[in-house]
Amino acid sequence: MTQTSAPRRGRPEWLVPAGLILLSVVPMIAGASRLTQLTTGATVTAENSRFFDSPVPIVVHIVGSLLFAVLGALQFAPSLRRRRWHRMSGRVAAPAGLASALSGLWMAVAYDLPAPSGLALMVMRLGFGTAMAAGIVIAFVAIRSGDVRTHRAWMTRAYAIAMGAGTQVLTFAPWTLAFGAPGEAVHAVLMGAGWVINLAVAELVIRGWSRRDIRRHPAPPAPTAVTGARLS
Repeated sequence: MTQTSAPRRGRPEWLVPAGLILLSVVPMIAGASRLTQLTTGATVTAENSRFFDSPVPIVVHIVGSLLFAVLGALQFAPSLRRRRWHRMSGRVAAPAGLASALSGLWMAVAYDLPAPSGLALMVMRLGFGTAMAAGIVIAFVAIRSGDVRTHRAWMTRAYAIAMGAGTQVLTFAPWTLAFGAPGEAVHAVLMGAGWVINLAVAELVIRGWSRRDIRRHPAPPAPTAVTGARLS
C-alpha cells in the first residue's frame, strides 16, 4: 500500500491582487478627490488651476489609471487567467493603461507643474511614461502573434510603472515624517525610487515565471551524432 502525501497548500491566489489594489488606494483616493473638484466647481487655486484650464488630460489620466490598476491587479489571479475573463478584461485594461500613459506624457509637457517638480522629474516622467506606453504596445503585438511569455512580461513591466504612484507614497512617507517636505532634488529622487523599485520587483517576478516555465516545459535534449564503423 502506497501512501499519498497531502497536497501542499500554496499561497492564497487573491493575496497578490489584494495587495496591488491596496497599494493603489491612496492614488485612487487622490484621483477621486481631483475629479470631485472638477465636477463640483471647487475653488480655483494656484495648485489646481492647470486642471481647470485643461481638464480633459487629467480626467483621462485618472480614469485610465484607475481601470488599469484594478483590472491589472486582477490579472494576477491564476483562476481568472485561465478563464475568458482574462482576455475580455485585457481588452479594457490595455487601452486604459495606454490612455493613462499618453495623458501623463501630455501633462508632463503641457502643464505648468508646481514646485517642487523640476526638469529632472519631468525627464523621468517622460521616460517612464514612454516605457509604459511602449510596453503595452509590445505586449499587444506579442499576444496577437501568440507569444504569451513576451506579452506577460511586458504587460507586467507596464503595470509596474503604472503602480509607481502607489509605491511613491511609501518612499515619501518616511522622508516626510523624518525631515519634512523634500526639496526639488530629493523630490525627484523619491519619485524615481518608486518607479525603480516597482520595475525591480517586476523583473524578479518575470524571472520567476521563466524558471517555472522551464521546469514545466524543459527543452528537449540536443541530438547527438552517433558514429559507427562500417562493416565491410
